[in-house]
Amino acid sequence: MQPQFLVPVFFVCFVIVAWSISTYNKFVKYRNRIEEAWSSIDVALKRRANLIPNLVRVIEGYSTHENSIFEEKIKHIGHGSETSRIEQESKISKSLGGLLALAEAYPDLKASENFLDLQKSLDEIEQEIQRARNRYNAFIGRLNTLVESFPSSIIARKFNFFKQDYLALELATQREMPNIEFKQS
Repeated sequence: MQPQFLVPVFFVCFVIVAWSISTYNKFVKYRNRIEEAWSSIDVALKRRANLIPNLVRVIEGYSTHENSIFEEKIKHIGHGSETSRIEQESKISKSLGGLLALAEAYPDLKASENFLDLQKSLDEIEQEIQRARNRYNAFIGRLNTLVESFPSSIIARKFNFFKQDYLALELATQREMPNIEFKQS
């Protein structure tokens, strides 16, 4: 090979290697940010789980049969895979939403200082979960774009980076829109 062709060949090789390293590092960065965001979600979910027994105790005086709703579920918090944890938390959120709806039936409870403080804490924790979930999903979106885009998809396949699912975790304080039906006369 002639010397005048060596410089451009080395330059092209250098650019390809530099791009490959940079792209790989982006994958690692997004994977780490996703793990960090999941950790934030996990901490907030544990704070919520610690709040639930206090909420149940306050409501317990007003309705005794609902007390056991969470006992079994709380024992399993923090165990299992990420997917099963999300399913568990969604079930807890639905039950907690039901418990909060039950509290609506007790005017004295709704006026209780303890209940109002616990409900405010729950709202704050769930807002924290919402922010962490949004951050988590933003990084999932960036990673997925990188995994599916060419030429970064080549690096993704080579180093086993895969498209990931977005986190759709229901929260107890999310209110569903009422179903409104119009009747025609």
